[in-house]
Amino acid sequence: MVRVTISSLMLAAGVAALPASDATLSTSAGSSDFDGTTTSQNVSMAAFQDTAATYSLLKTYDSSNWFNSFVVQALGTADPTGGFVNYVSQSVAQSSGLYKIQNGQVYMGVDSTSVTSTGRNSVRIESSAAYTHGLFILDLAHMPASICGSWPAYWMYGPNWPNSGEIDIIEGVNLQSTNQMTLHTTAGCTVTVGEGGQSGSSGSNNCNDNSGYNGCPVYSSTGNSYGTGFNNAGGGVYATFWNGGSIQMWYWPRSSVPSDITNGSPAPSGWGTPMAHFAGCAFDNYIKNNNIVFDTTFCGQWAGNVWSSSNCPATTGYSSCNDYVANNPGAFANSYWLINSLKVYSVD
Repeated sequence: MVRVTISSLMLAAGVAALPASDATLSTSAGSSDFDGTTTSQNVSMAAFQDTAATYSLLKTYDSSNWFNSFVVQALGTADPTGGFVNYVSQSVAQSSGLYKIQNGQVYMGVDSTSVTSTGRNSVRIESSAAYTHGLFILDLAHMPASICGSWPAYWMYGPNWPNSGEIDIIEGVNLQSTNQMTLHTTAGCTVTVGEGGQSGSSGSNNCNDNSGYNGCPVYSSTGNSYGTGFNNAGGGVYATFWNGGSIQMWYWPRSSVPSDITNGSPAPSGWGTPMAHFAGCAFDNYIKNNNIVFDTTFCGQWAGNVWSSSNCPATTGYSSCNDYVANNPGAFANSYWLINSLKVYSVD
Protein backbone atom coordinates (compact mmCIF):
# COMPACT_ATOMS: atom_id res chain seq x y z
CA MET A 1 0.00 0.00 0.00
CA VAL A 2 2.67 2.53 0.99
CA ARG A 3 4.73 3.71 -1.96
CA VAL A 4 7.01 6.27 -0.28
CA THR A 5 7.82 6.74 3.37
CA ILE A 6 5.57 9.15 5.25
CA SER A 7 8.51 11.17 6.54
CA SER A 8 10.04 11.66 3.08
CA LEU A 9 6.68 12.58 1.60
CA MET A 10 6.01 15.17 4.29
CA LEU A 11 9.49 16.63 4.05
CA ALA A 12 9.16 16.89 0.29
CA ALA A 13 5.87 18.70 0.79
CA GLY A 14 7.39 21.04 3.35
CA VAL A 15 5.29 19.58 6.17
CA ALA A 16 6.77 19.30 9.63
CA ALA A 17 7.16 15.86 11.17
CA LEU A 18 4.14 14.55 13.02
CA PRO A 19 4.10 14.63 16.81
CA ALA A 20 4.60 11.32 18.55
CA SER A 21 0.88 10.90 19.14
CA ASP A 22 0.10 10.88 15.43
CA ALA A 23 3.38 9.81 13.81
CA THR A 24 4.33 6.40 12.54
CA LEU A 25 5.63 4.37 15.46
CA SER A 26 8.46 1.90 15.08
CA THR A 27 8.26 0.15 18.42
CA SER A 28 9.37 -3.45 18.48
CA ALA A 29 6.98 -4.70 21.14
CA GLY A 30 5.87 -8.17 20.21
CA SER A 31 8.42 -8.44 17.40
CA SER A 32 11.20 -10.94 16.84
CA ASP A 33 14.85 -9.92 16.73
CA PHE A 34 16.45 -9.59 13.32
CA ASP A 35 20.19 -9.74 12.80
CA GLY A 36 20.35 -9.28 9.04
CA THR A 37 21.50 -12.80 8.29
CA THR A 38 19.94 -15.14 5.80
CA THR A 39 17.44 -17.47 7.40
CA SER A 40 18.45 -21.09 7.79
CA GLN A 41 14.88 -22.16 7.24
CA ASN A 42 14.01 -23.52 3.83
CA VAL A 43 10.27 -23.71 4.08
CA SER A 44 8.82 -24.48 0.68
CA MET A 45 6.36 -27.02 1.99
CA ALA A 46 3.64 -26.33 4.50
CA ALA A 47 6.03 -24.22 6.64
CA PHE A 48 4.49 -25.54 9.81
CA GLN A 49 4.16 -28.76 11.75
CA ASP A 50 1.08 -28.52 13.93
CA THR A 51 1.94 -31.72 15.78
CA ALA A 52 5.23 -30.20 16.94
CA ALA A 53 4.60 -26.49 16.83
CA THR A 54 2.66 -24.53 19.40
CA TYR A 55 1.12 -21.31 18.22
CA SER A 56 1.26 -19.13 21.30
CA LEU A 57 -1.11 -16.18 21.44
CA LEU A 58 0.96 -13.00 21.56
CA LYS A 59 -1.79 -10.40 21.32
CA THR A 60 -5.53 -10.05 20.86
CA TYR A 61 -6.66 -6.74 19.43
CA ASP A 62 -10.37 -6.10 19.95
CA SER A 63 -12.78 -3.49 21.25
CA SER A 64 -11.33 -3.75 24.76
CA ASN A 65 -7.87 -2.45 23.82
CA TRP A 66 -8.00 -1.26 20.21
CA PHE A 67 -7.66 2.49 20.83
CA ASN A 68 -4.64 1.87 23.08
CA SER A 69 -2.96 -0.44 20.57
CA PHE A 70 -3.26 1.48 17.30
CA VAL A 71 -2.09 5.01 16.54
CA VAL A 72 -4.21 7.22 14.28
CA GLN A 73 -1.96 8.75 11.63
CA ALA A 74 -3.23 12.28 11.08
CA LEU A 75 -1.52 12.78 7.73
CA GLY A 76 -4.09 15.24 6.43
CA THR A 77 -3.94 15.33 2.64
CA ALA A 78 -0.31 14.11 2.56
CA ASP A 79 -1.23 10.56 1.58
CA PRO A 80 1.88 8.53 0.62
CA THR A 81 -0.09 7.02 -2.29
CA GLY A 82 -1.28 10.38 -3.64
CA GLY A 83 -4.91 9.75 -2.75
CA PHE A 84 -7.74 12.27 -2.72
CA VAL A 85 -8.11 11.87 1.03
CA ASN A 86 -7.82 13.81 4.26
CA TYR A 87 -6.58 11.55 7.05
CA VAL A 88 -7.95 13.08 10.25
CA SER A 89 -6.76 12.90 13.85
CA GLN A 90 -8.23 10.50 16.39
CA SER A 91 -10.17 13.28 18.11
CA VAL A 92 -11.72 14.42 14.84
CA ALA A 93 -12.38 10.84 13.75
CA GLN A 94 -14.14 9.98 16.99
CA SER A 95 -16.12 13.20 17.28
CA SER A 96 -17.40 12.77 13.71
CA GLY A 97 -18.25 9.10 14.18
CA LEU A 98 -15.61 7.78 11.80
CA TYR A 99 -13.75 5.76 14.44
CA LYS A 100 -15.63 4.13 17.31
CA ILE A 101 -16.62 1.02 19.19
CA GLN A 102 -20.00 -0.16 17.95
CA ASN A 103 -21.75 -3.15 19.55
CA GLY A 104 -18.42 -4.59 20.66
CA GLN A 105 -16.84 -4.16 17.23
CA VAL A 106 -14.29 -1.64 15.95
CA TYR A 107 -15.78 0.67 13.32
CA MET A 108 -13.50 2.68 11.02
CA GLY A 109 -15.22 4.59 8.23
CA VAL A 110 -15.04 7.64 5.97
CA ASP A 111 -17.07 10.82 5.64
CA SER A 112 -20.22 10.10 3.61
CA THR A 113 -22.11 13.37 4.10
CA SER A 114 -19.91 16.24 2.86
CA VAL A 115 -18.90 17.50 -0.55
CA THR A 116 -15.18 18.29 -0.47
CA SER A 117 -12.60 20.04 -2.60
CA THR A 118 -9.50 18.88 -0.74
CA GLY A 119 -9.99 15.18 -0.04
CA ARG A 120 -12.56 12.96 1.66
CA ASN A 121 -12.11 12.55 5.42
CA SER A 122 -10.88 9.10 6.37
CA VAL A 123 -8.91 7.27 9.04
CA ARG A 124 -5.55 5.53 8.81
CA ILE A 125 -4.29 3.56 11.81
CA GLU A 126 -1.06 1.73 12.57
CA SER A 127 -0.24 -0.73 15.35
CA SER A 128 2.13 0.47 18.05
CA ALA A 129 3.77 -2.97 17.99
CA ALA A 130 5.89 -4.16 15.08
CA TYR A 131 6.32 -7.80 14.10
CA THR A 132 8.82 -10.06 12.40
CA HIS A 133 7.03 -13.38 11.76
CA GLY A 134 3.67 -14.41 13.14
CA LEU A 135 0.29 -15.93 12.46
CA PHE A 136 -2.19 -13.08 12.05
CA ILE A 137 -5.89 -13.96 12.19
CA LEU A 138 -8.32 -11.17 11.33
CA ASP A 139 -12.01 -11.72 12.07
CA LEU A 140 -13.77 -9.14 9.96
CA ALA A 141 -17.52 -8.42 9.90
CA HIS A 142 -17.35 -5.86 7.08
CA MET A 143 -14.77 -4.26 4.82
CA PRO A 144 -15.13 -1.20 2.57
CA ALA A 145 -17.41 -2.17 -0.30
CA SER A 146 -16.47 -2.33 -3.98
CA ILE A 147 -17.11 1.34 -4.80
CA CYS A 148 -15.70 3.46 -7.60
CA GLY A 149 -12.92 5.67 -6.27
CA SER A 150 -12.19 3.67 -3.11
CA TRP A 151 -8.88 2.00 -2.23
CA PRO A 152 -8.97 0.21 1.14
CA ALA A 153 -6.19 -1.96 2.51
CA TYR A 154 -5.18 -4.13 5.47
CA TRP A 155 -1.41 -4.47 5.31
CA MET A 156 1.94 -4.35 7.09
CA TYR A 157 5.14 -2.44 6.45
CA GLY A 158 8.45 -1.64 8.10
CA PRO A 159 10.76 1.37 8.47
CA ASN A 160 12.51 3.04 5.53
CA TRP A 161 10.28 1.59 2.82
CA PRO A 162 10.94 -0.64 0.94
CA ASN A 163 14.01 -1.70 2.94
CA SER A 164 11.98 -3.47 5.63
CA GLY A 165 9.36 -4.74 3.22
CA GLU A 166 5.60 -4.70 2.98
CA ILE A 167 2.91 -7.38 3.11
CA ASP A 168 -0.46 -6.48 1.58
CA ILE A 169 -3.12 -8.88 2.88
CA ILE A 170 -6.38 -7.25 1.76
CA GLU A 171 -6.31 -4.67 -1.01
CA GLY A 172 -8.39 -3.60 -3.96
CA VAL A 173 -9.79 -0.61 -5.83
CA ASN A 174 -12.98 0.62 -7.47
CA LEU A 175 -15.43 -2.17 -8.42
CA GLN A 176 -12.93 -4.97 -7.75
CA SER A 177 -14.58 -8.17 -6.51
CA THR A 178 -11.58 -10.35 -5.65
CA ASN A 179 -8.64 -9.71 -3.35
CA GLN A 180 -5.06 -8.88 -4.30
CA MET A 181 -2.16 -9.89 -2.04
CA THR A 182 1.29 -8.43 -2.67
CA LEU A 183 4.82 -8.31 -1.24
CA HIS A 184 7.02 -5.25 -1.78
CA THR A 185 10.76 -5.45 -1.09
CA THR A 186 14.17 -4.16 -2.09
CA ALA A 187 15.98 -5.87 -4.97
CA GLY A 188 16.84 -9.55 -4.64
CA CYS A 189 13.63 -11.15 -3.40
CA THR A 190 12.31 -13.40 -6.17
CA VAL A 191 9.44 -15.65 -5.14
CA THR A 192 8.06 -18.98 -6.21
CA VAL A 193 4.78 -20.67 -5.36
CA GLY A 194 5.39 -22.76 -2.25
CA GLU A 195 4.92 -26.51 -2.12
CA GLY A 196 1.26 -27.40 -1.98
CA GLY A 197 0.41 -24.53 -4.30
CA GLN A 198 -2.04 -21.68 -4.03
CA SER A 199 -5.52 -21.01 -5.34
CA GLY A 200 -4.64 -17.52 -6.61
CA SER A 201 -2.71 -16.53 -9.72
CA SER A 202 0.75 -15.00 -9.49
CA GLY A 203 1.82 -11.85 -11.28
CA SER A 204 5.46 -10.80 -11.30
CA ASN A 205 7.78 -12.96 -9.20
CA ASN A 206 10.07 -9.98 -8.55
CA CYS A 207 9.03 -8.35 -5.29
CA ASN A 208 11.09 -5.30 -6.26
CA ASP A 209 9.23 -4.90 -9.56
CA ASN A 210 9.21 -1.21 -10.56
CA SER A 211 11.60 -0.44 -7.69
CA GLY A 212 9.18 -2.11 -5.27
CA TYR A 213 6.15 -0.07 -6.22
CA ASN A 214 4.45 -2.94 -8.06
CA GLY A 215 5.91 -5.79 -6.05
CA CYS A 216 4.96 -9.44 -6.57
CA PRO A 217 1.17 -9.82 -6.48
CA VAL A 218 -1.14 -12.82 -6.22
CA TYR A 219 -4.67 -12.38 -7.53
CA SER A 220 -7.43 -14.27 -5.75
CA SER A 221 -9.99 -16.17 -7.80
CA THR A 222 -12.41 -16.40 -4.87
CA GLY A 223 -15.42 -14.26 -5.71
CA ASN A 224 -16.36 -13.21 -2.17
CA SER A 225 -12.83 -12.49 -0.97
CA TYR A 226 -13.08 -8.72 -1.26
CA GLY A 227 -15.45 -5.78 -0.99
CA THR A 228 -19.16 -6.13 -1.60
CA GLY A 229 -19.01 -9.88 -2.14
CA PHE A 230 -17.21 -10.35 1.17
CA ASN A 231 -19.84 -8.30 2.96
CA ASN A 232 -22.72 -10.13 1.29
CA ALA A 233 -21.23 -13.38 2.58
CA GLY A 234 -21.49 -12.10 6.15
CA GLY A 235 -17.82 -11.22 6.48
CA GLY A 236 -15.19 -13.78 7.31
CA VAL A 237 -11.67 -14.49 8.46
CA TYR A 238 -8.28 -13.81 6.89
CA ALA A 239 -5.23 -15.68 8.20
CA THR A 240 -1.63 -14.83 7.34
CA PHE A 241 1.30 -17.12 8.19
CA TRP A 242 4.75 -15.53 8.02
CA ASN A 243 8.15 -16.96 8.88
CA GLY A 244 11.61 -16.84 7.32
CA GLY A 245 10.79 -19.07 4.37
CA SER A 246 7.06 -18.77 3.75
CA ILE A 247 4.26 -16.21 3.66
CA GLN A 248 0.79 -17.66 3.16
CA MET A 249 -2.73 -16.20 3.20
CA TRP A 250 -6.11 -17.89 3.59
CA TYR A 251 -9.66 -16.59 3.53
CA TRP A 252 -12.90 -18.18 4.72
CA PRO A 253 -16.42 -16.72 4.52
CA ARG A 254 -18.27 -16.61 7.82
CA SER A 255 -19.99 -19.95 7.23
CA SER A 256 -16.72 -21.82 6.61
CA VAL A 257 -14.30 -20.60 9.29
CA PRO A 258 -12.33 -23.61 10.67
CA SER A 259 -13.28 -24.65 14.16
CA ASP A 260 -9.65 -24.57 15.33
CA ILE A 261 -9.64 -20.82 14.63
CA THR A 262 -12.91 -20.16 16.46
CA ASN A 263 -11.75 -22.15 19.49
CA GLY A 264 -8.41 -20.35 19.65
CA SER A 265 -6.19 -23.29 18.67
CA PRO A 266 -5.13 -22.56 15.08
CA ALA A 267 -3.80 -25.52 13.09
CA PRO A 268 -2.70 -24.23 9.66
CA SER A 269 -1.74 -27.65 8.32
CA GLY A 270 -5.43 -28.50 8.17
CA TRP A 271 -6.53 -25.35 6.35
CA GLY A 272 -6.00 -26.59 2.82
CA THR A 273 -4.57 -24.64 -0.09
CA PRO A 274 -3.93 -20.98 0.70
CA MET A 275 -4.99 -18.19 -1.65
CA ALA A 276 -1.39 -17.01 -1.77
CA HIS A 277 1.77 -18.97 -0.98
CA PHE A 278 4.98 -16.95 -1.33
CA ALA A 279 8.22 -18.94 -1.02
CA GLY A 280 11.69 -19.13 -2.55
CA CYS A 281 12.98 -15.92 -0.93
CA ALA A 282 15.00 -15.48 2.27
CA PHE A 283 12.29 -13.23 3.65
CA ASP A 284 14.18 -12.29 6.81
CA ASN A 285 16.60 -10.31 4.62
CA TYR A 286 13.76 -8.27 3.13
CA ILE A 287 10.73 -8.11 5.46
CA LYS A 288 11.00 -7.35 9.18
CA ASN A 289 9.72 -5.08 11.94
CA ASN A 290 6.38 -4.53 10.22
CA ASN A 291 3.54 -2.53 11.76
CA ILE A 292 -0.09 -3.41 10.98
CA VAL A 293 -2.11 -0.82 9.05
CA PHE A 294 -5.79 -0.36 8.17
CA ASP A 295 -6.80 2.50 5.91
CA THR A 296 -9.18 3.67 3.20
CA THR A 297 -7.93 6.15 0.64
CA PHE A 298 -9.40 7.30 -2.67
CA CYS A 299 -8.17 7.58 -6.26
CA GLY A 300 -4.40 8.15 -6.15
CA GLN A 301 -1.73 5.95 -7.65
CA TRP A 302 -3.94 2.91 -8.14
CA ALA A 303 -7.70 3.64 -8.04
CA GLY A 304 -7.16 6.94 -9.83
CA ASN A 305 -4.64 5.66 -12.35
CA VAL A 306 -6.92 2.85 -13.55
CA TRP A 307 -10.12 4.93 -13.42
CA SER A 308 -10.29 5.64 -17.15
CA SER A 309 -9.72 1.99 -18.08
CA SER A 310 -12.30 0.69 -15.60
CA ASN A 311 -16.09 0.60 -15.71
CA CYS A 312 -16.25 3.56 -13.33
CA PRO A 313 -16.62 6.37 -15.90
CA ALA A 314 -19.62 4.58 -17.45
CA THR A 315 -21.04 3.60 -14.06
CA THR A 316 -20.69 7.02 -12.43
CA GLY A 317 -20.85 9.41 -15.38
CA TYR A 318 -17.59 11.03 -14.20
CA SER A 319 -14.40 11.12 -16.24
CA SER A 320 -12.36 12.07 -13.14
CA CYS A 321 -11.97 9.90 -10.05
CA ASN A 322 -11.30 12.91 -7.83
CA ASP A 323 -14.40 14.72 -9.08
CA TYR A 324 -16.60 11.72 -8.34
CA VAL A 325 -15.20 11.22 -4.84
CA ALA A 326 -15.46 14.95 -4.10
CA ASN A 327 -19.08 15.37 -5.14
CA ASN A 328 -20.79 12.11 -4.16
CA PRO A 329 -20.38 11.58 -0.41
CA GLY A 330 -23.36 9.25 -0.11
CA ALA A 331 -21.67 6.74 -2.43
CA PHE A 332 -19.23 5.94 0.37
CA ALA A 333 -21.63 5.06 3.18
CA ASN A 334 -20.45 1.44 2.95
CA SER A 335 -16.76 2.31 2.90
CA TYR A 336 -16.06 1.11 6.41
CA TRP A 337 -14.17 -1.56 8.32
CA LEU A 338 -15.99 -3.43 11.09
CA ILE A 339 -13.52 -5.57 12.99
CA ASN A 340 -14.35 -8.28 15.50
CA SER A 341 -10.76 -9.06 16.44
CA LEU A 342 -7.20 -9.45 15.23
CA LYS A 343 -5.16 -12.17 16.93
CA VAL A 344 -1.40 -12.56 16.59
CA TYR A 345 0.26 -15.89 17.35
CA SER A 346 3.95 -16.75 17.46
CA VAL A 347 5.29 -19.14 14.82
CA ASP A 348 8.91 -19.59 15.91
